[in-house]
Amino acid sequence: MSNRDEMARAFDFEIGSWHVSHRRLRDRLVGCQEWDSFTGTADMRPVLGGNGNIEDNLLNLPQGACRAIAIRSYDPQRGLWAIWWLSTTDPHSIETPVVGRFEGQVGTFFADDCVKGRPVKTRFLWLDTHTATPRWEQAMSADGGESWETNWTMDFKRAE
Repeated sequence: MSNRDEMARAFDFEIGSWHVSHRRLRDRLVGCQEWDSFTGTADMRPVLGGNGNIEDNLLNLPQGACRAIAIRSYDPQRGLWAIWWLSTTDPHSIETPVVGRFEGQVGTFFADDCVKGRPVKTRFLWLDTHTATPRWEQAMSADGGESWETNWTMDFKRAE
């Protein structure tokens, strides 16, 4: 997306209600190859006059259901989005925001973070946003971005 008005509408593809198929790695950055698959829902609505949105999630985790929200805010001066995650599993801790933008049909967002006291880079990708089945992926890197381990994917299908 090239112009600022288009970038401010980059997440409009997600407005509404969705069924979500999750796939999450059981342990991060330790060579784990075991994945949990579970279902969920997501409902997204714009806020901040269209310069932000909130995605309300129900995640049917193997250990029990939980709620979470993605909070997104667009900075038109910098042409960047920030995304925060807040969950009922840790209701007083909002995660470090990933920051980035869409280039064409792919959204790429990064943050410097820590996992178990270890510095990592986190990357979110939004893929296939021009289709009826968008996909979100989270990956982490413990080597400064030289290699990435995808640890969570979400495949969206419009709720009927």
